[in-house]
Amino acid sequence: MTTTATSAAHPHERPLDTPADWWRQATVYQIYPRSFADANGDGIGDLRGIISRVPYLASLGIDAVWLSPFYPSALADGGYDVADYRDVDPRIGTLDEFDEMVAALHAEDIRVVVDIVPNHSSDQHEWFQAALAAGPGSPERARYIFRDGKGPGGGEPPTDWESLFGGPAWTRVPDGQWYLHLFAPEQPDFDWSNHEVRADFLHTLRFWADRGVDGFRVDVAHALTKDLTEPLPTKAQLEAIARGGDHPIWDRDEVHEIYAEWRKVFDSYSPPRTAVAEAWVERHRRPRYASPEGLGQAFEFDLLTAEFDAQAFREVVDDSLELAGISGSSSTWVLSNHDVVRHPTRYGLPPLAKPVGSTESEDKQGRAWILAGAPEEELDRDLGLRRARAATLFELALPGSAYLYQGEELGLHEVGDLPDEARQDPTYFRSPGVDKGRDGCRVPLPWTTTGSSFGFGDDGAHLPQPEWFGASSVEAQDGDPASTLSLYREALRLRRALQAAERLEWLEEFTRGDVLAFARPNGWICVTNFGDEPTALPDGEVLISSAPLDGDRLPGAATAWLRAS
Repeated sequence: MTTTATSAAHPHERPLDTPADWWRQATVYQIYPRSFADANGDGIGDLRGIISRVPYLASLGIDAVWLSPFYPSALADGGYDVADYRDVDPRIGTLDEFDEMVAALHAEDIRVVVDIVPNHSSDQHEWFQAALAAGPGSPERARYIFRDGKGPGGGEPPTDWESLFGGPAWTRVPDGQWYLHLFAPEQPDFDWSNHEVRADFLHTLRFWADRGVDGFRVDVAHALTKDLTEPLPTKAQLEAIARGGDHPIWDRDEVHEIYAEWRKVFDSYSPPRTAVAEAWVERHRRPRYASPEGLGQAFEFDLLTAEFDAQAFREVVDDSLELAGISGSSSTWVLSNHDVVRHPTRYGLPPLAKPVGSTESEDKQGRAWILAGAPEEELDRDLGLRRARAATLFELALPGSAYLYQGEELGLHEVGDLPDEARQDPTYFRSPGVDKGRDGCRVPLPWTTTGSSFGFGDDGAHLPQPEWFGASSVEAQDGDPASTLSLYREALRLRRALQAAERLEWLEEFTRGDVLAFARPNGWICVTNFGDEPTALPDGEVLISSAPLDGDRLPGAATAWLRAS
């Protein structure tokens, strides 16, 4: 039985017979619970649906699942507005079902990572409701960031800051004060200088660890601590301050004091619980989040935002491995998740002229294409899928951990043409004409070729699915050796069998122009052709290829793994 230093183990927990560093080269599959599988037919995915699909997850050959939020929520931000950190949304399930799910996954040697959302709660959280009732200056209000307004009667917000979802970052309450929300108004920011906030999250970490949770994905890990000493800067002044250590909001040095406390909790379990930071910070700031004294691992999104280009991919790999060496952690590789346009679609779009005010990563994520109405003539679906399959094999060959997003094993494209009336993402509602949001990658999965929701549930889905989903479904691909699903299964089987030390060596004689080749310890080689023309392969036995070989040559937009001869 696993125990903590302060509490008894939960009776449902079953430790896995694995080393403490299982996470270093793990394959982690992200489940967005509301869109994975719906067991009760209400159009919303649930824990019972996940339980029913455990055999499917086991057949993929993954090492862990990461669950996006399943907590009670008003769904102002897809569950990232948490009303109760230590319960399950009744639309999704119960704590007993959560325990059953963990047991079922553990029985298949699949570990469980859950999302933790510490920067903000829901405005429906009992603490925020108490803060509204208690009024200015109260201990209840001190758990959040409240300020008096400016101007006559305090009728203007404390600053002109904008939230990341668009619109003002401050909302006024009936007694006249304003509260800060870096995201939606329904997501008030905690004040992490408050000892009650810190203690309560330690309680939450233990609560889930005692139920058998193996690790945590930490949302917006770089935003918890803030310096809001008066006078507060204007928006222009705030944006002019360099991020890195003493920025008023982002990536402050003292945030690592919090994670040092969390690490003590993680290490009080055997094996220690793991964590991975979602921290959008400067490159040189990333290792501290991933250090053994902190969260232990941090997402590296550089591969996700890179073009399908040999030089870009090589630079990302070199940089990431260097950072891993500095932190002592392992690299993390990501191509898709719940916040970005799916990578088959990104890779199938032509280069876009950058709109005024946009960032490079926004263009690469295909947001401009969606904003333009997702014109089908601009998307080369076949090329995008070929490149996606090649990029996935490249990713899975790298040393470190790989994070997969539900549906990418089916080669799903983005659902870019959702009707506006169906959209749910607050980004769409708060940024009209600028961003249509992230709903297109969150459309419920297709399990069967036909049916009201393609097997997701018995009665429709909470986001509309396109007709082409049937041909991409699990049923359509299962048993087809040429399918993307079969490619993922075989690649993950080989990845486990070929697991080796966390290093690679570039094979310069085959790395040229549009081609990258590297060798991994244990005698195997990965070659990726980013160009259009076939290229020669090194001598050896081809173990897997993302596309059929052109004789004995690797075609364009393809990756092959070989056992060196």
